[in-house]
Parts: sequence; structure tokens; C-alpha cells
Amino acid sequence: MRKILIVEDDDETASYVERGFVEQGYGVDRSADGREGLFLATDRAYDAIVLDRMLPGLDGMAVLKAARAAGVRTPILILSAMGALDERVRGLREGSDDYLVKPFAFAELHARVDALIRRGVVPDEATPSRLAVADLEVDLLSRKVTRSGRSIPLQPREFLMLEFLMRNAGRVVTRTMLLEGVWNYHFDPQTNVIDVHISRLRQKVDKDFEIPLIHTVRGSGYMLSPEG
Repeated sequence: MRKILIVEDDDETASYVERGFVEQGYGVDRSADGREGLFLATDRAYDAIVLDRMLPGLDGMAVLKAARAAGVRTPILILSAMGALDERVRGLREGSDDYLVKPFAFAELHARVDALIRRGVVPDEATPSRLAVADLEVDLLSRKVTRSGRSIPLQPREFLMLEFLMRNAGRVVTRTMLLEGVWNYHFDPQTNVIDVHISRLRQKVDKDFEIPLIHTVRGSGYMLSPEG
């Protein structure tokens, strides 16, 4: 049975949505509070989350950002009366997978949620638990990094940056891509945070090894490759 979480403080809307999904064979959890919704989203496994924007305790956008920061990858659809273009764009950029404006038809909501769930279902064999470039290996489950069999301890943000670079191995990764993919920033903070972390990664990943893997692409960004 597919299981979804509905975080919606309007009881009439929440009951309408819950009834519709139950009739379609879904298991449903409900919360009318942002803080409780965030707890459920991070504590239990769901196939999808339907999240209202305006919530007591913690607003929907804060719930979304906190859930993504906590590593929740469950598809999240924002359900909101705030339908202006900039609001929809903001919701998508903050980490939601879809955005539906109230009032809505349940048939459309169901179709969108069903599509998100189908999109997120990936065969186990297609989901790698290890990444490797040349003699550099990353175990995504244990979060261990080795090069030529030598363990390389990394701080959490360094690990995320290395994972991002390895998933894009052989391609130029721009500063904007790193800010969005690693820090979840959708603006330039005008700091040298990326340069500092790249420098630290090089000290740990490339120092004492004959072939450097992390390269600066002048004017563009960085690339992880065994070839300069």
C-alpha cells in the first residue's frame, strides 16, 4: 500500500484530500501543524507528502527546507492558495517536486502525486551505493571515502561536495550548481565558502597522490576527472 502524509491545517480540505486518497487505496497520515508534520516527515517513510504553505507552528516553506536539509528525499507537493508565479517558482527552488494552487480538483492532485511516486520509483540495481573515479571511492551508505585503499576522513559538507562532484564526474560544475546542490542556496552569498571547501578537499583527496582529480576550469568552475 502506498503511504502519503498530508500536512494541512484546514480540516475541510484535509478531510477531502484524505478521503480521496483512502478511496484510491492509499494509507494516509494527517497533521495540522508544521512542527508535527516535519517530525512525521523525518521520522516515517512515505511515498509522497502533500504540504500546505500556511501552517501553524512552522510554515510550509520552513518545513520543506528543514526536511530537505535533514535528507528527506520523499516527493513533496506544495498545496497552496498562494498562486503567484514567484511563489510557485520559490516553492520549486526550495526543494518541492510540484506545486498545486487552491482551489483544486482532487483528480488533478491524485494524478500529480501518482506521477511523482512513479518518477521516484527506481529499481534497486539502478541506485548505486558506491561512486568511483579512478582510485577514489565513496561508499554512500557508510559515508566512507578511500583513495588507493587509504581512508580519507571528511567533514559532512566536504562529503556532500565530493559526492556532488563525483556524480558529475567529467563535467564542469559551476559555483551556482555547488551553491544549490550542496548548500541549497539559490543566491550567491558573495563569500569564498566554495573556494575554502575546494581547497580543503584538494588537501585531503589530491595531496600525496601522483594524479590530481579535482581541477579548476578557469572562468567556469570545477571538474573531478583523472584527466586534467
